[in-house]
Amino acid sequence: MAKSTAFVKSILASALVVAFAAPSFADENLDKISAMKNTNTAIDIPTVPQTGANVDQLKANLKKIKLPEGFKIELYAVVPDARYMAVAPSTNMLFVGTRKTTVWAVTDRNGDMTADEVKPFAPSIKFKNPNGVCWTKDGFLIVVESNRVLNFPAAEYFYEGPDVAVITAVKEGGLIPVEEQSYNHTGRVCRVADDGKLYVTLGQPYNVQPKDKIDLYNKVGIGGVVRLNPFDGSGREVYAMGMRNPAGIDINPKDKTIWTTDNQVDGLGDDVPPGELNRITKAGEHFGFPYWNGHFKVAGSPAAGELKDMKEPKSTFPQVEFPAHQAQLGMSFYTGKSFPKKYQGGIFVASHGSWNRTVPSGYLVNYVPLNADGTAGKAEVFAEGFIDTATKRAIGRPVDVANLPDGSILVSDDYAGAIYRISYTGN
Repeated sequence: MAKSTAFVKSILASALVVAFAAPSFADENLDKISAMKNTNTAIDIPTVPQTGANVDQLKANLKKIKLPEGFKIELYAVVPDARYMAVAPSTNMLFVGTRKTTVWAVTDRNGDMTADEVKPFAPSIKFKNPNGVCWTKDGFLIVVESNRVLNFPAAEYFYEGPDVAVITAVKEGGLIPVEEQSYNHTGRVCRVADDGKLYVTLGQPYNVQPKDKIDLYNKVGIGGVVRLNPFDGSGREVYAMGMRNPAGIDINPKDKTIWTTDNQVDGLGDDVPPGELNRITKAGEHFGFPYWNGHFKVAGSPAAGELKDMKEPKSTFPQVEFPAHQAQLGMSFYTGKSFPKKYQGGIFVASHGSWNRTVPSGYLVNYVPLNADGTAGKAEVFAEGFIDTATKRAIGRPVDVANLPDGSILVSDDYAGAIYRISYTGN
């Protein structure tokens, strides 16, 4: 901790200089708070109502959700556009990213496993698609935007006001080449491993990237995972490549392997290609794309005709192939002890649901057990009912899964704007 604190002080002292290096995305308030100055942002931060008709309806909707025997689901918090979650290490808080301009601070002040307060975090800062949030091992909150990485010391203790300490770990335009920025597949997610490095997923912006982009994307890590120092962005390297849109990431606490979900190619029909759950066991692995999507050959298909002569890469195939177009997003290894033993150490995966399938599919949470050797077993449906089978209308779209210290899990839903808590009440 002392080493990190000393480093933070040196970074904060020079952060103003770093911030000025990005005039294309000027944020005067970021410059000010990086230099420990006030921004004069209103100190009374508005909160999101946690009672009323909307809350009543969300609770009514949850009666439609089917879970294995002994489990129950409850509304934890109303959180607009809720995406990826980072549960605070020391307090009853979590921070929630969005694909818009807000990071939410969610607080359960009385410890009753229901949020009492939801309000914007660091509202003086201009966030830009702050989708990914995660923690360093010593309590620094990382926020990963489309093309910037911010680091907030002790966020769970200094979130009450609009101005908070911040380090610009990667300046705007420094995560991917600016000319490769897009509106598509730019929701980053992150984890910090035991090696202290920050691991960030980078989706590639095309359905299938053009032939002349393949080498560039492999080189810079677009369509893969990069790792870097979470305080200053140094030591960046491409850790894995050959993915389309790795939308979820977590680390197996047992063997330290890094796992990602990956969303598949559109436009090839209802049933292909499959969604992926990938296991990265060493640096430099290639997961096949755009030649493969799962075991489906994309190169030369109607979605990628110009790649018909592409040389097959040495590929690592998925641990799990999910039904097509379900859009698996966030994932989390279950670290608790309160669920039955069959779930302990396995993976919960949120399925956002299809958008271009004749019959909608997904809108659920899967459970994937692990084998003794650390590989994945067969996926099964854990929570379903977020889509009405009669009307084909969604009442929710799961995004991410997170562990709470008591052994329950949280599921975020950006469609309903809510976070749910699933607990086990059986014997």
